[in-house]
Amino acid sequence: MRTRDWLLLILLAVLWGFSYFFVAIALKGGVPPLTLVLARVSLAALVLVPVALAFGYAMPSGWANWRLFAVQSVLNNVFPFSMMVYGQTKIGSSLASVLNATTPLFTLLVARVLAGEPLTFNRTAGVLFGLAGVGILVGPEIAGSNLGTLLGMSAFLGAALFYGISAQWMKRLREVPPIVSAASQLTCSSIIMLPIAAVTERFWQLPVPPVYVLASVVGVALLATALAYIVFFKISASAGPQNVMLVTLLIPVSASALGVIFLGEALTVHQVLGAIVIAFGLLVVDGRVLSYLPLRAR
Repeated sequence: MRTRDWLLLILLAVLWGFSYFFVAIALKGGVPPLTLVLARVSLAALVLVPVALAFGYAMPSGWANWRLFAVQSVLNNVFPFSMMVYGQTKIGSSLASVLNATTPLFTLLVARVLAGEPLTFNRTAGVLFGLAGVGILVGPEIAGSNLGTLLGMSAFLGAALFYGISAQWMKRLREVPPIVSAASQLTCSSIIMLPIAAVTERFWQLPVPPVYVLASVVGVALLATALAYIVFFKISASAGPQNVMLVTLLIPVSASALGVIFLGEALTVHQVLGAIVIAFGLLVVDGRVLSYLPLRAR
C-alpha cells in the first residue's frame, strides 16, 4: 500500500478505536444501549445521506432495492451494533476491541459454509490461530465462572458472526457506490431501531444527559460511524478490501490505550496474549507472514 493508504488505515483504526471509548462513556452516563444504537445510526445517516447527494449520487428507488439494504442493515448494523453495546455493559473496551478483531476469521468461515469458498492453507492456519486466540481470551472467564463477562464476550463474538454473514449479503450490493450503500443501510437501521428503542426504553422520557455524554454520543455517530465509513470506503477503493482488513490489527491498540488511560480498565496477561495470537492469525490469513518462509503456502 502507498503511504497515504497506511495513514488512512491508521486514522480508521483510531476512529473505530474511539467508538469503544465513546460507547463506554455514554453507557456510564446513563444512555440505554438500544437508544445509543438508535442515536448512532440515525445521526450518521443524517450526515451521510446529504454527503452522498452532494457528490451527485442518487439514493435507491423501489421496494426491491430498499429491501436489499433493509436486510443488510439488520445484518451489519442492527444486530451487531446492539450486541456490541450490550457486550460493553459487561466487559471493558479493551477486551471488546480484541474480540471484534475476530471478524475476518468469522468472515472466512461463513464464506466457506454459505458460499462454498475454499479455505487455502493460509486461511485455514489463520482461522485456527484465531480460534486459539479466542480460546485464550474466553478460557479464564469460563474457569472463573464469571457469567457476566462471558455473556459480554459471547455478544461480541456473535456480532463478529453477523458481520461475517453481512459480508456475504453485501456481494448483492457490489455495484452500488459505497457511500450510497452506507447511507442507505444506516437509513434502514434508523427506521428499524426507532420503534425498538421506543418500546423497550422510552427514550423520550429519559433525563437530558450531561454535555460530555452527549458529546460521546455525537462522537460515536459522526466520527466512529459516518466519517469512519467514508475513510473505510476510500481505502477499499485505493488499496483493496484485503488490505483494509489489516485495520482489525490496529483497533485494539487505540481502544486498549484509551480504556487503560482514561477509563481505568485493567489489561490482563491473557488478554494481551490472546490479542497477539489473533493478530498473528490475521497476518497468516493475509499471507504476509508465510511469504517469508522458504516454502511459501499457496
